[in-house]
Formats: sequence, structure tokens, C-alpha cells
Amino acid sequence: MKATALKIALAAGLTMGVATGAMAQQKNVTIGVSIPAATHGWTGGVVYHAQETAKALEKGYPGLKVIVKTSPDGASQANALDDLTSQKVDALVVLPFNSDELTNPMREIKKRGTFVTIVDRGLKDPSIQDIYVAGNNPEFGRVAGKYFVDNLKQGNVVVFRGIPTVIDEERVSNFEKALEGSGVKVIDKQYANWNRDDAFKVMQDFLSKHPKIDAVWASDDDMALGIMEAIRQAKREDIKFVLGGAGMKDMVKKVMDGDKMIPADVSYPPSMISTAMGVTAAHFYSNAPMRGTYVLNAELITKDNAKNHYFPDSPF
Repeated sequence: MKATALKIALAAGLTMGVATGAMAQQKNVTIGVSIPAATHGWTGGVVYHAQETAKALEKGYPGLKVIVKTSPDGASQANALDDLTSQKVDALVVLPFNSDELTNPMREIKKRGTFVTIVDRGLKDPSIQDIYVAGNNPEFGRVAGKYFVDNLKQGNVVVFRGIPTVIDEERVSNFEKALEGSGVKVIDKQYANWNRDDAFKVMQDFLSKHPKIDAVWASDDDMALGIMEAIRQAKREDIKFVLGGAGMKDMVKKVMDGDKMIPADVSYPPSMISTAMGVTAAHFYSNAPMRGTYVLNAELITKDNAKNHYFPDSPF
């Protein structure tokens, strides 16, 4: 399900639930929400939207309790899941810190009969989940790759990966597929953990190794900021542009202002956690079928449409 299904999910979950919650049947339901801590801007946005959505859903659905827990790493998240399940939750909405560490713990939780919604960073075994909500990661990579082919046409590119997850692999493989047959060549790629400081260090390494880099696929706006600082300090003028992703307000503003080094971005909203929580709640309080996959489209953000993606009051 893509855009249409997402609208249905939002209507059934948040809009219908919160707007008409007073008419919903009283039912005691507890939903646990396990998400990464605000280790970078995007997850900071996830935490904000999760907390705001929890309050809205509890107000809209009689008898609903939502418990939000954040974790700084995979091991801590596994412990947080144990804590949540000990509170006898009816459902878990989980954005895994990484795919490997969370797959087996979630499999054991599913065996106990818990309703499972997975967000963004998919598990290694998708049969565990009842609902999956994510951005369109293959499209995220394809859109970025096409931008390089259309605008760089030929040259050397370095690629920044996030952390070892299903979504990172989907992004990178489709980015590289979009470059096939073009004059754009990936000369190096490395994980930088979707982290600004890590990306700064990796970019310093790339700059020392490669005398000519024509452009950078940061694949994430936090990493793009670290990359830009490394380029500035090195006073490198060979790099034509850096393309990030996720729609951070600071980056979208640069696109709006016509910044030559940040001419575009690719959307990947952290508010997808709200969609996941909404459809999970609706599973218990409505008669509409909620199981399935909900995918948000990846959109190229340019100067022409940047105002539609700019939210100055957002935490991200």
C-alpha cells in the first residue's frame, strides 16, 4: 500500500480515532512503543511525534494506555522490550535500533500472542510483524541516484551508509542500480551511523584518500551536516554538491534559499511513527482491517516544492 493506503490508515487511526473517540466503545488496551533515543535529528523527531501521538490517542480512545520508551542502543532496547512485555501490553510498536539484535527478541514476543507493529528498520524475519510502516526505502535510493545521473551526469561519488539494517541495504542497492549505465561512479562507501560526528570523521578520511570527489550522497541530513563541515575545513572546491535525505528543516531551508551545495533533499518523515501508532490503536478500536504494509512515498525536495516540506516549528 502506498499513498492511498496511508491516507486510509491515517483516517482510520489518528483522524477517526481522535476525532470520534468519545463514541468508541470503552476497552482497556495497553500499547507499548519502543523507539531509539534521540541519537540524531531524525530520531529526535521520532521521539517528539511518538510522545505527542501517545497523548492524542489516549485522549481519543477510551481505556487506551500508551507507554513510550526510548533506548540508546540495541541491547538497551531488548531490555526495554522485556520491561514493556512485563507490563502485559496488548501490542508493541517498535522502531528497531537495528535489525539483527531485535529480530529474535521480537520473535519470542510474537509467540506470546502480542500484536506487533514494526516501523522503518525492518526485522530480518518479516513474518513476525502484523503491521509494517516505513518510508519507501528502495524509492529513496532510486530518487537520489536519478538525481545524480540527471544533474552530475558523470564523475566520482562517495556514499555514506547508515547502520547495518534492511532499510540501509534497500537504499544503497537501489541508489547504485539507478547509476548503472551512467557516467557516475561510486569510488568509496562507508557506514557513518546516521550520525553527524561520525560522518565528519568518515568524510575527513574520504578527503585524504581521494584527490577528486565530484559529489557526495550523504543519504541523511544529519550526516550531510558533518560532511559539509569536513569539506569546509579542508577547503575542498572540487565537490559540486551534497545530497542528504529525510527533510530536516535546516536542510530544506538551504534548498529554499538556493544553496549551491545543498540543491535538493529526499523526504523521509519521522512522523511515520504517528501513522504506526494510529493504525495499531485502530486495530483494537475499529472494525476496519489494519494488518498489512503502509509505505510513505519518497519525494525529491527541490527549490520549486521546498516550501511544502518546510516546518520551522518542528524539532527536526
